[in-house]
Amino acid sequence: MLPRSRYQMSESFLTGALLAVVAGYLDAYTYIARSQVFANAQTGNVMFLAMNIASGDIMKALSYIPPIIAFVLGIFIAEQIKKRLDGGRIHWRQYVLLLELAVIIAVSLLPHGYIGSIRLDTVANVMISFVCSLQVQSFRKIRGIVCATTMCTGNLRSGTEALTVFIQSKDKKSLHKAGKFYAIVLFFIAGAVISTLLTQLFQEKSVILCGALLVAAILIMFIEPLGKYNG
Repeated sequence: MLPRSRYQMSESFLTGALLAVVAGYLDAYTYIARSQVFANAQTGNVMFLAMNIASGDIMKALSYIPPIIAFVLGIFIAEQIKKRLDGGRIHWRQYVLLLELAVIIAVSLLPHGYIGSIRLDTVANVMISFVCSLQVQSFRKIRGIVCATTMCTGNLRSGTEALTVFIQSKDKKSLHKAGKFYAIVLFFIAGAVISTLLTQLFQEKSVILCGALLVAAILIMFIEPLGKYNG
């Protein structure tokens, strides 16, 4: 693990927990309010793309390409933000969160229905795929350990691996590490639970709560870092 003096607030557990809540919220939101899809990870979209190509439904297959492109674009833009804005008074990850916030606000303003032949729920899902790719690329560590805030599979694997190490060696650091991974999964679940309750009440507008959580994360990152860190 990195020395304590090298941590900074964009990699704090509090920031990671807030972003995990946002990710869980968005996953439930897109499923409940935006046509029953999960926008955080692209494995499903790639599978549906392949399955529809195999069945000969090319038009339906093409509908899965925009969120994949949006995800790729988000990775590219996150890297450009890091390259161009790293080292300034405002941390480059705060710019990423500001961009996420702007997109979330735009999604909250999109109603159901169509503009011409374009389904607005599909547009919203593409935008949220973009948000999730920004987050997964920019926030990849929590207190020095590699940890994703937008999905659970890797965290469950890493947490269980660390727990296994603890059981075998009684190394308390491994137990503490496992606890971090499992806690992030629980925060993701909490976000999904909150989203399920609020989205049933407020439908597409409920996503604005994610904007409030992103504002909180941005403000947390103004707290003085615990020493210098180049990340």
